[in-house]
Amino acid sequence: MPNEKGQNNKTGNNGKLEPRLGPSNNKVKFEIYGEEMIEKRVKLSGNSGRVYLPPNWVGHRVKIIRI
Repeated sequence: MPNEKGQNNKTGNNGKLEPRLGPSNNKVKFEIYGEEMIEKRVKLSGNSGRVYLPPNWVGHRVKIIRI
């Protein structure tokens, strides 16, 4: 039965959405608007990863999408 927003997600007793089980390789489509895009590979940096961006991007907001 759809909820108030017309979605078919199941809810538990506490009203929270239950996660859908399925293959972990599902892809999601994102549609975003911006000024510039760079595609780079993440490099190992200690116990984390790092991506270097151009210095003129410093102070600007960015969004990272793992592809």
